[in-house]
Amino acid sequence: MLKNLHMTIAVISVLLFTFRFALTLANSNKLTLKWLKIAPHIIDTLLLGLGVALSVQLAINPVEQLWFAEKLFAVFAYIFTGYYTLKLARNRAMQIIGFLGAIGWVMLIVRLAISKESVFLAGL
Repeated sequence: MLKNLHMTIAVISVLLFTFRFALTLANSNKLTLKWLKIAPHIIDTLLLGLGVALSVQLAINPVEQLWFAEKLFAVFAYIFTGYYTLKLARNRAMQIIGFLGAIGWVMLIVRLAISKESVFLAGL
């Protein structure tokens, strides 16, 4: 059940990021809505908490499970590229590149979660 809830919240988080990206591209005033400023923090905090609970429940150690270490790195990279996309990118082209980068990190996270096989740290 914990795993399904974690996956559901992850999908909601990515959908909300995509929605906010679309609003950013459209220069929408809706980005100032209170719920759009608060909801991502609540959802992402819940997602992080569920991830920690799941890793404790399954006794997954990133030092021993390199795929998990990569997944944690990819999560931080996703957070950074998402922040860059929505807050720091100065023009539309950079916003699009940032968004595609963030989605690329999401795809790596999903791949690692499914296969549980390291991609970049495989030779260690």
